[in-house]
Amino acid sequence: MNIIMLSGGSGKRLWPLSSETRAKQFLKVLRAPDGTKESMIQRVYRQLREANIDAPIVISTTDTQQNTIRQQLGSGVDIALEPERRDTFPAIALGAVFLAAERNCGLDETVVIMPVDAYADEEYFATIRKMDRAVQTSNVDMVLMGIRPTYPATKYGYIVPKAEQTSELMNIERFVEKPDTVLAKELLGRGAFWNGGVFAFKMGYILDIVRKYIEPKSYDYIRENYGKLRKISFDYEIVEACKSIAMVPHYGEWKDLGTWNTLADVMQEPYAGKVLSGEGTDNTHIINELDIPIVALGIKDAVIAACPDGILVTDKWASGLLKPYVDSIDQRPMYEERQWGSYKVLNYMTHSDGKKSLTKHLLIKPGKKLSYQRHKNRDEIWTVVDGTGDLLLDGHIRNVRRGDVAYIVRGAMHSIRAVTELHLIEVQIGPELAEEDIERFEWDW
Repeated sequence: MNIIMLSGGSGKRLWPLSSETRAKQFLKVLRAPDGTKESMIQRVYRQLREANIDAPIVISTTDTQQNTIRQQLGSGVDIALEPERRDTFPAIALGAVFLAAERNCGLDETVVIMPVDAYADEEYFATIRKMDRAVQTSNVDMVLMGIRPTYPATKYGYIVPKAEQTSELMNIERFVEKPDTVLAKELLGRGAFWNGGVFAFKMGYILDIVRKYIEPKSYDYIRENYGKLRKISFDYEIVEACKSIAMVPHYGEWKDLGTWNTLADVMQEPYAGKVLSGEGTDNTHIINELDIPIVALGIKDAVIAACPDGILVTDKWASGLLKPYVDSIDQRPMYEERQWGSYKVLNYMTHSDGKKSLTKHLLIKPGKKLSYQRHKNRDEIWTVVDGTGDLLLDGHIRNVRRGDVAYIVRGAMHSIRAVTELHLIEVQIGPELAEEDIERFEWDW
């Protein structure tokens, strides 16, 4: 078995903690067995390994998420990096070619597609094993996982199996896309299942479909020709066109943690960060990532979330209505996790002469370093506020510690490596301040 995990989207329904650079699957709000906090992607990855599914895993994702994935799962995790966003069919095609070309996955081996943010129990992973067995022993081209519904949901697609089936592998009558409540109740009465977004097939099957657009010569080749793949969802391009398809049912726990009310249901602690809760506060979850306290009094059935990107106060039932409001917000990310650590924007200003300034707090982990880089549009001032490190400036290295300041003019080559955990205050000054204003170079430390 081989696994492609899909990591995309920004999860705007979990704003302000989720954003383009910090999607919902990376929020560390779940409790791991050892008592530490873990994210959705860390939980699924851990559960795969605990289920003894010793399969090659590649995560198909975008450039904005690869640093966070490596930071949370380790530098050794395989990533199939999309050159551009082109929906789920191209992303899966890219992951499949990576497995075939880089990990020598054979044409008859099973490939399982699954999301990185499913909240499920151990039985979910046993069902994935059943899907692998069905692909290898049946004559169907594709196997889907059907999730037993717990209520007439209108936000999921449904799989309607043919009547009177009791076997592990069920034949499918039809698919229904996101029905209204009346139809959803009718589908439940007919024994329909939710489509959980988990698919399995043989490698040769997906490569034959990719060949309609690109010859899958190599991973590099498909990345170079990525724009030739049709921009369409996997469901529309492949699942609905598949004539030989069946379903394996999953009867255990499964939740889509896509809104604050569903996420709150699985959070073991109601508060995180600097929170003071008083009389009359009930069934309220508060997550505070700011350095100032939140005090809540008499608040019932609510979610309060605060971070550098914004503050949300919502009744739990209304949290699912958040997305259109967030769509109207246009601002740069104020917090981002990177492989080397993280940064937080402290201040951003446009001055009377048109020049701009941006102040950041950078945390660099011991042994990690920034890339050797230069900028065209800005000067930078680095002030070390804690820790020790090695500053590299135009080819010269010097040790820095608390209180040291470095002035970096535009065009100067620079980097820094943390010896101990290193905290910097970075001030950028220039006519345009953008994360994209960076040119990277190699340097052998």
